[in-house]
Amino acid sequence: MVRNLKAELWLQASSLLGEGPCWDARSNQFSWVDILSSSLQVCDSVGRLVAELRLPSHVGAALPAASGGWLVALTDRLAHLQPDGSLRDVVELEAHLPGNRANDAKCDPSGRAWVGTMSYDESKFEGSLYRLDRGPKVTLVLDGIGVSNGLGWSPDERTMYFIDTATEEIRSYPFDLESGRVGEPSTLAVIEKAAGAPDGLCTDNEGCVWVALWGGGCVRRYTPDGKLDTVVNVPASYTTSCCFGGPDLDHLYITTARRDLEGERLSEQPQAGSVWVVRPGVTGPPAAPWMEIVEHW
Repeated sequence: MVRNLKAELWLQASSLLGEGPCWDARSNQFSWVDILSSSLQVCDSVGRLVAELRLPSHVGAALPAASGGWLVALTDRLAHLQPDGSLRDVVELEAHLPGNRANDAKCDPSGRAWVGTMSYDESKFEGSLYRLDRGPKVTLVLDGIGVSNGLGWSPDERTMYFIDTATEEIRSYPFDLESGRVGEPSTLAVIEKAAGAPDGLCTDNEGCVWVALWGGGCVRRYTPDGKLDTVVNVPASYTTSCCFGGPDLDHLYITTARRDLEGERLSEQPQAGSVWVVRPGVTGPPAAPWMEIVEHW
């Protein structure tokens, strides 16, 4: 039997395209980006906004950095953002594809950053998934992607999960943590069209995958064998991503968007673009910080 839960409002916001939720266990701070407003929001453990940093372009994700600040996935590059708003470019992304932008990004358990790209014209399959390696350089891992989205790793670090929204699937890849190499994919789950489109994801400490469904107003939990066992209902149609956090890492935080909502639809969802929360009865890992190994770069 599928368990049904309901998320509660945690932080009122009006994000056009809220994405990339991260819980930094070192500071007990939560952060997320509004891609289309080119901003990073940071709040404390009880949801009080402590910083809002404006960026020079659309920002797909902001990953806490071990040395402080964040690795931000800007439209055409990765950069190291400091709390005072200063930026240091790290590496360029897809200079040959000016119609593309960075989208979701995440660090694997070793602190190695991964970033996906997509075309602003979402009908084109011109996106890719990259791994940030020493150099610094980006290494192409997957290409021919429609909309690069959710990333996550199993607790035993042997499986990587990835979503290309255009495929309507959650895919799993054999993963080697030491090298960062991935094997041939298999399909964990196919999302039926009527339920929404798979967007961001996270994993929990039981090895299950939580995926936000764009247009579906919910987050679903799938077991490692692909069985749907939990649905978290959210009072906002455009659920975008999720992460575990809180002092005990037992809260699931969910970002949402208000883009594409107008008139009556927006009046029916006045809190779209806010951050929601639920305690699902399991814990999950905090964000793995980006390990910038300066002496090798």
